[in-house]
Amino acid sequence: MLASQLPVLIVLLVMGAVAKVVTARSGGEARALTRFGPAVLVSGRMQVPVLLACAAGELVLAVGVTFSMSPIFRWATVAFFALSSYVLLELRRRRPDAGCGCFGEVSSVPVGRRSIGRTVVLTAMALVSVWADVPGWMAFSQSSWLSAAGVVVLALLSPEIEELIDRVRYRAPCEQRRAPAEQITLSRLRTSSTWRAHRDQLASAEPYDSWRELCWRFFVFQNQDKADVVFAVYLSGRRPAVRVAVVSPESLPEYSPVSA
Repeated sequence: MLASQLPVLIVLLVMGAVAKVVTARSGGEARALTRFGPAVLVSGRMQVPVLLACAAGELVLAVGVTFSMSPIFRWATVAFFALSSYVLLELRRRRPDAGCGCFGEVSSVPVGRRSIGRTVVLTAMALVSVWADVPGWMAFSQSSWLSAAGVVVLALLSPEIEELIDRVRYRAPCEQRRAPAEQITLSRLRTSSTWRAHRDQLASAEPYDSWRELCWRFFVFQNQDKADVVFAVYLSGRRPAVRVAVVSPESLPEYSPVSA
């Protein structure tokens, strides 16, 4: 029972390592890497080395957990996923437009509760597996309904699945796809918790300006203090990320967005 999650952890560690290496090799220029992953939090010249170091660490953990019962590898896996949870929280605070990069370029969707929840679940799965009495390779032959349940939970917490479905349907990066109609995006905004937290402060329920920039559509409202409330809605996924900023007219005297 304790070993039931080892196969899931091993597969995800290998997938994450391979995806990061592919991303670093194919999109290693600074502008490509500033959109997602741990590379966001470091300077330009360090982004590719950090991504590759992260991939190497995941691969070492995967090999160690697969072929060894040493607690060093198992506790290191717990620490890795716990640290990942912290990094995602920090990434969401400092760069709310960036993706987690957990599976390379596919993980370009802005970090949200699902991505953070996934790393928390993986931390718990790794912690349970510390006391497993078999190495990881043997656990593959002992998979049970608990392994399947873990896969289902992780799938529900993975926005990458929706992104892959969108890419199969549209065969183009998000910023190059035809955006949903403005009213559809506005409806998605109004179903979000971010909207509900700010709607009572708005002077009107209708935006006075809107425009698209890459994978985001921006809506501008005025609040009762005559300040601009700018909502940004990600254009991919059924439950898109929503960000908000309150901007006083005095702070941005040249603020003049172009309507779309």
